[in-house]
Amino acid sequence: TGKCYHTFRGHSAEIVCLSFNPQSTLLATGSMDTTAKLWHLEKGEEVATLSGHSAEIIALSFNTTGDRIITGSFDHTVAVWDVGTSREQNLLIKMPKNNDVVAKYELVGSMDKTCMLWDAVAGTHIATLAGHREEVLDVCFDYAGQRIATASADGSARVYNAETKQCIAKLEGHEGEISKVS
Repeated sequence: TGKCYHTFRGHSAEIVCLSFNPQSTLLATGSMDTTAKLWHLEKGEEVATLSGHSAEIIALSFNTTGDRIITGSFDHTVAVWDVGTSREQNLLIKMPKNNDVVAKYELVGSMDKTCMLWDAVAGTHIATLAGHREEVLDVCFDYAGQRIATASADGSARVYNAETKQCIAKLEGHEGEISKVS
């Protein structure tokens, strides 16, 4: 119908990323104000504010069960948050200062043209996926966790086998950057 159900207000700066939880009951927003907020979709109300980053939150995503949310920030960190308590559970990654971070659960795409796969519980590096000619702007797993997709400023997307870490498809044809992949 095109009807607007709710307008969510509360951030003090631009919202640059958002994600629905798997149950479609919550919406998470990340902002230039250094916070992420959780919103109840039915009630249209703020549930929690996730504070802890010292710079803009530029990427966020729920895990597959919806009990954790991962945020990536220009402060060069990726944080894991407990959705129920709204508390930071783990500072997953501290990147070198010359890399700007774009984060997804267990995946980190970077200005260094790579995507890194991490163990989110242990905080350990598993693999680095390379091949792009420009920075990686977005990354994601498929719903089965068998493939990893990357989007790049070089105008291409790539698909990797999550088990072997090999590139199985190069998607080319855009004339400009690809900023999102799903």
